[in-house]
Amino acid sequence: MRPLSAAVAAALLLPCVVAVSAQQPPAPAFRSNVSVVVVDVVVRDRNGAIVRGLTADDFELREDNRPQQIRSFDFEEVTTMPPARAPAPALLTGAAIATPAAPAPSAPGAPLRRQDLAGRRLIVLLFDLSSMQPDELDRAGQAAVDYVDHQMTGADLVAVATIDTTLDVVSDFTADRETVKQALGRFTTVDGVAFDTPAAETAATDEAGAAAASAEYDVFNNDARLRAIRTLADALAPVEQKKAILYFSSGMARSGSDNQVELRTAISAAVRANVSLYAVDTRGLQAVVPGGDATRASSFGAGAFSGRGVRGQFDQLQASQETLQTLASDTGGKAFTDSNDFGAAFTQVIRDTSAYYLLGYSSTNDVKDGRFRRITVRVKRPDLRVEHRNGYYAERDFAHTGRQDRERELQEQLASPVSSTDVPVFVSAGWFRLAADRYYVPLSVAIPGASATGTTPGDIDILGAVRDEQGRPVGRIRQTLKLAPGDGGTKQMLYQSGLSLPPGRFAAKVVVRNNASGAVGSFETGVFVPDLRRAQVKVSSVTLSTQLRPVDGRQRTENPLVREGVEILPSLTHVVDRAQKMYFYYEVYEPESAAGGTSSLKTSLAFYRGAVKVFETPLVERAGLDAADRRAAIFQFEVPASGFQPGLYTCQVNIIDDVAGRFAFPRLALYVR
Repeated sequence: MRPLSAAVAAALLLPCVVAVSAQQPPAPAFRSNVSVVVVDVVVRDRNGAIVRGLTADDFELREDNRPQQIRSFDFEEVTTMPPARAPAPALLTGAAIATPAAPAPSAPGAPLRRQDLAGRRLIVLLFDLSSMQPDELDRAGQAAVDYVDHQMTGADLVAVATIDTTLDVVSDFTADRETVKQALGRFTTVDGVAFDTPAAETAATDEAGAAAASAEYDVFNNDARLRAIRTLADALAPVEQKKAILYFSSGMARSGSDNQVELRTAISAAVRANVSLYAVDTRGLQAVVPGGDATRASSFGAGAFSGRGVRGQFDQLQASQETLQTLASDTGGKAFTDSNDFGAAFTQVIRDTSAYYLLGYSSTNDVKDGRFRRITVRVKRPDLRVEHRNGYYAERDFAHTGRQDRERELQEQLASPVSSTDVPVFVSAGWFRLAADRYYVPLSVAIPGASATGTTPGDIDILGAVRDEQGRPVGRIRQTLKLAPGDGGTKQMLYQSGLSLPPGRFAAKVVVRNNASGAVGSFETGVFVPDLRRAQVKVSSVTLSTQLRPVDGRQRTENPLVREGVEILPSLTHVVDRAQKMYFYYEVYEPESAAGGTSSLKTSLAFYRGAVKVFETPLVERAGLDAADRRAAIFQFEVPASGFQPGLYTCQVNIIDDVAGRFAFPRLALYVR
């Protein structure tokens, strides 16, 4: 296998569409002190009843099979009556959740003490407006109101938050029912803003404290919602008691741009903060109808009613629920899917937080290596069983690593199931055919905003790997970018490379480290290279660009995006300013030839806003090939964005092979602002 080519583009600085002051200090990120670990433990007898009256001597606690001394011990029990001393904590309002440049979340006034909230149940009702349709939001809101009217007790402290274009705290923790109901009434069914376009399942909902320049990278994937959950967990971390987040969502449909690292980081933050997520799929019980239900136009052809078509519908439904189930199970909560009874989620939260033991210990392992520490809790009585989380991930300290250890740190981050996300990173890939069984896959790595600020020579390290389905490495990136001081700041850095791959499914992961601060970020995504030999119309990936870069025309490269001394720079975000021009590039391979040896290809671009076509380019006809060695017809379009109103669009590429009577309609989503 050929290694990744670093000669395609070493490092390229582009104007950032969201300016960030270079002098503005980065928002501090919360990090729990792993030397003090708190574990909540539920003890039940053989009948499932809660066991009370145990002492610290009844428990045996181990970390990585090493005995630990229990330094703090308490039994928490929530009753229907509020404790005599129980002020509602202002953990969320005014914190760094709704204001991007604000400092990290903290409680106002004196630090919170565990005794101040003893006997309280802390619940956050989190509504994902960016994924729910109006009727789904209405059902979720009504279920929350029913909980307030019939299940909420005087000991419950409830907060309400929403995810739309931002993570917004509608109401901080309160025990007043009317206040909670008023907060639920502030957003209505018209706030459901889910997009019908599959590639735009999520809106840009980056949490405060992250660089504003990275927000546009979250328009078409789930990263923003996962970072919002992580921010809520960080805000709740100062409270030792068990906390619950009821997350109402219509699923997280996974796409090729989703970052697996963000999912694991959100889970790790929730585990460290002693937060359990209870995910509720607000779509309720769904019937999978062959050919699709009445919410969309019916499919054509008998294939939609075949077993393969129905199985694809089931797979799509299960994939949208998988992330919700992972968030719940890995944080000690529970996912509620395929059910119209949302009240069961509130009942489960009450059951899990009614009575539990809090065990605190100082870890004997003070090495900040970032590894997973497994926790085992046993009760010395054999007739009892315990429920607790499996462990936590330790911190990693960059300041105490030597030069020889830093390369190992990158390697460990590359192999780690939970990587740091202190540096925003985004990776994109495409495919272009070089031969019948070989494709060129361009890889683009972007570091937005002040995260790419150069302070010393060689301050940005990039390490990446591409693996096949068996986990075998097929490509590698290793580059140190030497930036002059001030090269970052208000700009974003784009690094491009590429490799040759056969058809198949691959996994790419890239780790980026700022050597000035030691901050590390990772991005992990799937790379799918189709086997075009089975396609009726053989089309490459469609590349959207907003910038062209002059290159040495004499330099030989396999990259199809470099032609006639100009390189097309892919837009990783698909977010376009109205002052820019949009460049579209794609290739069609082996069109059918007529008796005279000539082909006939017709193509155009159609832009839709929802179901309405707003613009279409003139039809382009091609009777021959542009690259005879690859038997490819090359198409390039230039479309000014000034003719579009701000908003979300779907670009449909219409391709017709007139000789064969076949056609293809690849699509991509873009956002004009």
